[in-house]
Amino acid sequence: MALNLNSVTLAGHLTRDPETRTLPNGGSTVTSFSLALNRRWKNAEGELKEEVTFVDCEAWGRVGETLSQYQRKGNPIYIEGRLKLDQWEDDNGQKRSRMKVVAITVQFLSTKGQHETGDADEGSAHAAPSIAASSTPAPTATTRANPGKPSRQPVGIPVEDPPF
Repeated sequence: MALNLNSVTLAGHLTRDPETRTLPNGGSTVTSFSLALNRRWKNAEGELKEEVTFVDCEAWGRVGETLSQYQRKGNPIYIEGRLKLDQWEDDNGQKRSRMKVVAITVQFLSTKGQHETGDADEGSAHAAPSIAASSTPAPTATTRANPGKPSRQPVGIPVEDPPF
């Protein structure tokens, strides 16, 4: 049995403002952005080491438009998507290729106001919006299956953003 899986999950900071462009064929929009992913560890001598990986990404349609509208360079985001290999021939006739991530779901990880100023507004946090290609609202703790019974989760705290 052959198994094929193309799934990517990343959380990092935007390295530049997202750029949205409209394609001439049909008016589809695509938003390009890059993420910086930091990794920290201690080596055998106990020194703190850090490496940064930069990943090119794109998001199509409403997902990309919303990302471009609300997020700026330096903001943390979480994405789920798939890998895509772009291949082309340069001016010298050499074959070139580049791997990128096509974001299908984007979750904003910044607090309210942070996307404008870089700082949280008086420490007040809000539920980070999640944008998916199939934009169905994410369940929150205030949504109860049985209104007659109290929820075991604190009311008002989003399920996708637990307090721990």
